[in-house]
Amino acid sequence: MARLIVGCPTEIKEQENRVALTPGGVRQLVRKGIDVVVQYGAGKGAAYGDDEYETAGARLVKTAQELFASAELIVKVKEPQGQEIELLRPDHVLFTYLHLAASEELTRRLLEQGVTAIGYETVRKGGRLPLLEPMSEVAGRMSVLVGAYHLAKHAGGRGTLLGGVPGVLPGRVTILGGGTCGVNAAKVATGIGAQTTILELSSERMTWLDTALPAARTLYSSEAGLVDLLPDTDLLIGAVLVPGARAPKLVDRDMLRLMKPGSVLVDIAVDQGGCIETTRPTTHESPVFTEEGVIHYCVANMPGAFARTSTQALTSVTLPYVEKLALSGVDGAVDAQTELAGGIQIANHTLLCAQVRAAHGIS
Repeated sequence: MARLIVGCPTEIKEQENRVALTPGGVRQLVRKGIDVVVQYGAGKGAAYGDDEYETAGARLVKTAQELFASAELIVKVKEPQGQEIELLRPDHVLFTYLHLAASEELTRRLLEQGVTAIGYETVRKGGRLPLLEPMSEVAGRMSVLVGAYHLAKHAGGRGTLLGGVPGVLPGRVTILGGGTCGVNAAKVATGIGAQTTILELSSERMTWLDTALPAARTLYSSEAGLVDLLPDTDLLIGAVLVPGARAPKLVDRDMLRLMKPGSVLVDIAVDQGGCIETTRPTTHESPVFTEEGVIHYCVANMPGAFARTSTQALTSVTLPYVEKLALSGVDGAVDAQTELAGGIQIANHTLLCAQVRAAHGIS
């Protein structure tokens, strides 16, 4: 089988500075005999120069039109934007974060284009989501940093220092979900001395959390339990994930009113629709808004703020799959790495992901 030409375009989503491949990743692909096309400026936001990609063996092109025309395996970070969708062909394989459950319009447009679309977020291996985990780790750790900043009075917050000081009680952090995002948020929150509670449904997971994070408390996730916590919560972090599906709404507007004015919430699940009723996507340029007196941070591409770290972490886990897809095509790659099958969300004008079908009512 002929090898697929890999294309790495410049991300055009607002304030998205990550890139799908590092120069080191390009070098590894080229050594395997794979042709790689990179758009000029693709790595700029992550502090990678065009000369580094050229030295690694990539062919550089000026425009997205040139790249999509010459490449067959399109490797990205974020879901394709409007003008990129128009460039996709039925013979293209798109490999990126898709988050289709959050956008019916994107889902239907990709179906019309006939592209084979593989989502990083639904590649599952042994109960894990290996291509989502690195970004979940970044977003989880980042959620406490940005939440702590916006709690400052000059940033519009209540003026609470999460770690407290001797003689003053620390702030309180409530985390919805004990998965990868939640665990990493709890690591940072407990690390700075905040009183931290993780709400979780799985008893096994709570047992593990109690051992792994003894400084954090666990609570069975229920509306009643959350209602008890919200009045004293300074920072609420939504870290709930149902792979491929819309995030469940765990906090409605009435519950939000229980929080103190000037408190902060960070909804990491925003790219899957958010787990808080009042959530709407924001950008790094304008990251917050206020509803019911609570500051909302709902940036849909949080790891893009730390683009270099995120790019390196992402490439380290996606590169083996990119290599196998380029060398063997989709069928051959799935035969060799069966977990890829779960990532194929669209193929031959057909929506294969059951969670996305349920979210949009598409048969």
